[in-house]
Amino acid sequence: MHLDAKVPSGPLAEKWERHQFEMKLINPANKRKYSVIVVGSGLAGASAAATLGELGYPVQCFCFQDSPRRAHSIAAQGGINAAKNYQNDGDSVHRLFYDTVKGGDYRAREANVYRLAQLSVNIIDHMTALGVPFAREYGGHLANRSFGGAQVSRTFYARGQTGQQLLLGAYSQLERQIGLGTVQMHPRTEMLDLVIVNGHARGIVTRDLVSGAIQTWAADAVVLATGGYGNVFFLSTNAQGCNVTASWRAHKRGALFANPCYTQIHPTCIPVAGEHQSKLTLMSESLRNDGRVWVPKDKADVAKSPRDLPEEKRDYYLERQYPSFGNLVPRDVASRAAKRVCDEGRGVGPGGLGVYLDFADAIQRLGQAAVADRYGNLFQMYERITAENPYQVPMRIYPAVHYTMGGLWVDYNLMSNVPGLHVIGEANFSDHGANRLGASALMQGLCDGYFVLPYTIGHYFATARQPKVTGTEPEFTAARAEVAARTQRLLDIGGKRSPTSFHKQIGKLVWDHCGMARNRAGLQSALDQIPGVREEFWRNLNVTGDGESYNVALERAGRVADFLEFSELMVKDALDREESCGGHFREEHQTPDGEARRNDEDFTHVAAWEYTGDVSAPRMHKEPLVFDVVHPSQRSYQ
Repeated sequence: MHLDAKVPSGPLAEKWERHQFEMKLINPANKRKYSVIVVGSGLAGASAAATLGELGYPVQCFCFQDSPRRAHSIAAQGGINAAKNYQNDGDSVHRLFYDTVKGGDYRAREANVYRLAQLSVNIIDHMTALGVPFAREYGGHLANRSFGGAQVSRTFYARGQTGQQLLLGAYSQLERQIGLGTVQMHPRTEMLDLVIVNGHARGIVTRDLVSGAIQTWAADAVVLATGGYGNVFFLSTNAQGCNVTASWRAHKRGALFANPCYTQIHPTCIPVAGEHQSKLTLMSESLRNDGRVWVPKDKADVAKSPRDLPEEKRDYYLERQYPSFGNLVPRDVASRAAKRVCDEGRGVGPGGLGVYLDFADAIQRLGQAAVADRYGNLFQMYERITAENPYQVPMRIYPAVHYTMGGLWVDYNLMSNVPGLHVIGEANFSDHGANRLGASALMQGLCDGYFVLPYTIGHYFATARQPKVTGTEPEFTAARAEVAARTQRLLDIGGKRSPTSFHKQIGKLVWDHCGMARNRAGLQSALDQIPGVREEFWRNLNVTGDGESYNVALERAGRVADFLEFSELMVKDALDREESCGGHFREEHQTPDGEARRNDEDFTHVAAWEYTGDVSAPRMHKEPLVFDVVHPSQRSYQ
């Protein structure tokens, strides 16, 4: 299979503008003739559905939450990047592009990243016009703060609620289109399969989570905006409902899954508190602007109160190891550094799995009121969860699974190798390489939904010229029957274990062997064990209730079944990639000082996996990554 990324010709800075002119257009009146299904209503899905509806396309939008406002995009706290250079500190589109390619450890497609940097300035203007309450300087300009992986201040923010405020902006536009009738919203509805007709994606199969009704929906194109797969680890910063199901079902219908081993570990999370915990809580990366990260120098001091340790007994290890970036090194670097000091026995808190994030210096320098103005809601959240006041004692943090850079393979037009299936936001692989810089997720989701997909999907309609489908074709009937049979199979097992117990088991297995650090022996052990867990799942699962009503156990069972298949592909991808890059850290491939060591000669490519009918025998295809502007070098933040 040849992977054609469809990257336009010409200089990098001119590719998108040239491509916009070269793409074929749809007459405004004719847009009403082409219907679109959008699955997901977070920032990517809501912005895409609203914009396509505004353009005149009839849109059906689906989400499994009770409202689009419940999408996991609200969990993004710290900010959104844009190359506005309001601080006059040397930022530019090219610098944002460079920082993003470097931050992803040179494993992203140059053209997509440059377009993202270009469009970032439009995103901020658009969301400001929508009324998003970004923080402002005294003179009225939008304020910026620093984030990891950059030496300029380019992150726009709304205190610690940036994702929520942006989602409300996109949601307001979506609701306007719903009111006008151009978008029909289907909440509490989960996509369970993709329908392919004549080689093109032409519809989906869904289950109504309240009534249990299984239905088919037809359209001229399908857009997946369903987020990432971080919940494969069970404990993550994702909402419990986040899953891989939509992407995985599309993968089993022919869509290639790219770089599944690229998962991001966020360094600033509240440490695990106990065995009964169902998720982890993210503390915004923005806290690393003013908070200083440290552990005791001496293992004998880890049990002492942090306020009893003078400066000379503290190791501000990020400032010591990375003097140029200090506490604002990228997430993968900060996470591994925290793991190293904890592995040395210098971690703090229960189990020694924690480091301090200390605001004492900032409070003394700025005053508590100023710190509260910047981070007050985050401090409140931390105190409610831990019963510790971070104004008085340092926060305790530890890395946790957060974001996934892998996803379905897409070309420059955000279309998968299955014609008509477009994939946007975190659900695709395209912009972040092996590690995402903080504040770039919101940027990509809005960029894809507002400023890229509305152009490229029109080009698809103008060139594909597929006949209309009604939903009565045999492909729809067959897909619906398969979903019904799979649902009934889950209900009929009648075993003794809950879906959650299997989720915890596979999550711990994947975290232990394919988490923050990986090695050949551990990955091979995981590959050996996963099929056995999957076999027991289909033999010993117990799903209470029935399929004709609201049934949370049934929902979870279907999602865990997909994680049990997907996890094997993720581990296989990690085992195949004999290098360390970004969030993929193979212990066999590191520099003498413990940094990731890439293998550019053999692995400067996207690994795109094809489903062959056997989840244990996927076929890999490679898209070579060509760097014409930024030349790969050993990443250094020192």
